[in-house]
Amino acid sequence: MKQIEVQILQQSYLLTCPEGRESRLLDAVERVDTAMTRIRDAGKVRARERIAVLAALNLAFEIADREAADLAAGAAAKVAGPATAAAHPGQQETLLPDDDPQRLQALVQRLDQALGDDGRLL
Repeated sequence: MKQIEVQILQQSYLLTCPEGRESRLLDAVERVDTAMTRIRDAGKVRARERIAVLAALNLAFEIADREAADLAAGAAAKVAGPATAAAHPGQQETLLPDDDPQRLQALVQRLDQALGDDGRLL
């Protein structure tokens, strides 16, 4: 195992990863940092924990959406043949698009309601 120091939202983290997988870890760190930076820069969310939860939800939604598209494409390929599946790739929609701050604000409000009066994430 190898240790790598990374920066996410201007905070240092020391992470451990298997040998030879450093580039994949650094790619993941970049995705998380980018997602968190977009959320922070998009509006009123300033608490690092809330930003992290929103970024995690966004990334998890993207993965689930991609998996669903892959399953649908695989099912379509079995029914219609490989040419049809290649002609209609799945389109990915993100939970928090950059151009829709109203959806971001609505998600933040739902998160606030779920957290209740204490405002704690855990």
